[in-house]
Amino acid sequence: MAAETEAESQYLNVLSAFLAIEPVDSVITLARGCTGGSITENAQRFFWEICVEAAANGNGSYAKKLLKKLINEVELENGEVLDEVYEEYALYMLTSKEDILVKENIRITKFISFLFPEGSNKHPSCPRSRKLVIPLHCSLNMLEGDTGCSIWPSSLFLSEFVLSFPELFANKACFEVGSGVGMVGICLAHVKAKEVILTDGDLLTLSNMKLNLERNHLNYDDEFLKQPGEAQSTRVKCTHLPWETASESELSQYRPDIVLGADVIYDPSCLPHLLRVLVALLKNPPKRGNGSLETEDRDTTQEEHSPAVAYIASVIRNVDTFNVFLTLADQMDLSITDVTAELTPRFELLPYMHSYDRSTVRLFSISSR
Repeated sequence: MAAETEAESQYLNVLSAFLAIEPVDSVITLARGCTGGSITENAQRFFWEICVEAAANGNGSYAKKLLKKLINEVELENGEVLDEVYEEYALYMLTSKEDILVKENIRITKFISFLFPEGSNKHPSCPRSRKLVIPLHCSLNMLEGDTGCSIWPSSLFLSEFVLSFPELFANKACFEVGSGVGMVGICLAHVKAKEVILTDGDLLTLSNMKLNLERNHLNYDDEFLKQPGEAQSTRVKCTHLPWETASESELSQYRPDIVLGADVIYDPSCLPHLLRVLVALLKNPPKRGNGSLETEDRDTTQEEHSPAVAYIASVIRNVDTFNVFLTLADQMDLSITDVTAELTPRFELLPYMHSYDRSTVRLFSISSR
């Protein structure tokens, strides 16, 4: 029984890697782990079935790459490739070069599966199935002007962080800068944050984000759409917010408990504007009671408030750029603390994602002095 459970878990990792459009070498490596190192007929049949489904969902180009790799690997082992695998690959080969080029340039759907480990059923954010699958319309052209529609390592880390520490975000008003594809916001809604405002400075990215929220049953204008048997809980909004032009009066209407950002420390020219936005958001006392994050009611209250805090996840690719960030933050009276060690996500929710190295990401808390 234990062996069957282990095998099911391994195949779940293979399927999750495939649906997340992981590099085909990684997917094949995971499959070998299920079969003792070789590519068996059962493994080939498994790949054939999911490739057929992928083609129906518009990810045929990726399925073609995987089938080509699969055939090469089996032939190198002097194994026998299943007829259906050859036939499926032949269908892709018949596709015209023009069609292939078009498919390569359009955005695709990645299904990011957060897999909770055995024994975590009682954790507040763990679904009954121990699997939270988030479909995301995104781009593969991370470095070709489409960065806002890509999935970056820090957004994966921040999503794991939210799901691992739901008590930090439940019933809190949350505001994300540079929300990209919207994955962090979807996780915030899952852990029942009171209100979530997602922002981005690029209108095309914002449009794609709204599409992703709809695909995940989130209404970006009103509230969380009820699923059968679920309670309505989180209000989610999308807002166009270019840091460079955000005014003090515009920012003053937001009173979040928590501000979040993933991979937003990358361009020295943007840092003064980003930090100005953070200063404005963090100095506004959070709204308590039944008030919303976005409010025109600025009346003072006698209640004791916990100060707002920002959590910024970042891969430090350029030390000089990061040092500029630290210097500017100090000049703007912001305190920055590296909390990576104490707030590393409790669970490894993406065990199949070899392209994601959690150890490269650092988490910082930022607050007003």
